[in-house]
This record gives sequence, C-alpha cells and structure tokens, in this order.
Amino acid sequence: MSTLPASPAEIARLIPHQGRMCLLDAVLECSPTRICCRTRSHRQASHPLGIEGELPSVAAIEYAAQAMALHGALNAREGVVGRPGYIASARGVRLHVPRLDAVAGELRIEAEHLAGDERQVAYRFAVQDEAGKALVDGRITVVLDTPLAS
Repeated sequence: MSTLPASPAEIARLIPHQGRMCLLDAVLECSPTRICCRTRSHRQASHPLGIEGELPSVAAIEYAAQAMALHGALNAREGVVGRPGYIASARGVRLHVPRLDAVAGELRIEAEHLAGDERQVAYRFAVQDEAGKALVDGRITVVLDTPLAS
C-alpha cells in the first residue's frame, strides 16, 4: 500500500473489526517490523468495550491487537488476503493507569513484530498518551486461521 490509512473507514477495509469496534483512527508509521497508530476512540461515551461508562485499561490489549492486524495487512505480500486470528496469550502486561477513558487527548499505539510463522505471530506493544506517558504495555501472541470452538 503506497499511502497509510488515515481514517477509521480506510482501516476497517483492512482488518476484520467493523463499525464501532474498529478502534483505530489512523496509521502514523509502518515498517516491515513496526506500526504506530493513533486514536481518540477511547473517549467515546458509549465505547463498545466500556463497562458502566468507563473504559478499563485492559482494553488496550484490543487496541494493540487491532494494530497488529493492521500491520499484517499493510505488510502482506501482494495477492495475500488478511487472515483471521485470535489472541492466544497476553504476557507481561503492565497497566500503568486504571482507565483509558480518563486520558485526555490521543492515544498512541505501537506494536513491534517479534516472531511469527504461518500459524502464529508475537508482538510487543505499548499504548501511550500523546505526551509519551506509558499507559499499558506487554506482549501478545495471536494464533492465525484457527476457528473458535462453538
């Protein structure tokens, strides 16, 4: 892709998350090993991951997973269709704040590809406020092309 997606609608065309569940607003940077996105969706009054009007900081894992999916789509070889994946593990997750909805301004979501093959990928992620203060960080492993048990 020659230009980076600059709107939620452009991002939604590349990842499985649609409507209000597409949480990212734009891509700031993307390389073969790293992606950086921004969003203000954490301030939505009726956030789809909110609980009683609050957005717990653990929701940052979903923000990171969407950045990972977008990274995969932007770096896919031509003719390769994005593949569905499911979070298999979140490790070393540190919650530096209790809530995301209380964070003023934009969130910055960074994900760095650590390892992967045809069946799974692992990333390190960091979610920060617009001043660079750490909010949530950790590692996520996603299993690809695995149907959920019914």
